[in-house]
Amino acid sequence: MEESIKIPETAEEAVNQEKKDKKASKNDKKLLAEIEELKAKVAETEDKYLRMAAEYDNFRRRSREEKDAIYETALADTVKELLPIIDNLDRAAGFTEGDKILEGLVLIAKTASSIFEKLGVEEYGKVGETFDPNIHNAVFHIDDDAYGEGEIVEVFQKGYKKGKHIVRFAMVKTAN
Repeated sequence: MEESIKIPETAEEAVNQEKKDKKASKNDKKLLAEIEELKAKVAETEDKYLRMAAEYDNFRRRSREEKDAIYETALADTVKELLPIIDNLDRAAGFTEGDKILEGLVLIAKTASSIFEKLGVEEYGKVGETFDPNIHNAVFHIDDDAYGEGEIVEVFQKGYKKGKHIVRFAMVKTAN
């Protein structure tokens, strides 16, 4: 499409046309400056976004590494606490006398109890306690008026808990 150039017929038209051209030129310059400013803001915002995304990825990686390290350290600390039991079992295996073996097993059980206590693991499920289905597993039930309602009369396997977390449910026989 060919654009026709209009030639001003009077000097006044020529002046008006020149003013319009200058005004249009100023507007074009303002628009170009505004466009450049907006491009700079977009580039800055994009840079901030990319930096934030990179920081978040680094945070996730560090958190995962720290979590793995904490788990490994906790596991190693727990195994370290249990090693005296293994040492005592090895020593007990060397005995041939029944009394010495029994004495060694009693000491090993005491060592295990003290280690669990040190680790914050509680033992539960004793004869005479009241049955609680949240922490006990009743495998037998008897009706006997000599015992109270829901009383534990025999323990087949002790239960253990760490804080509110049940490590193992107690396996018991209940009455009534």
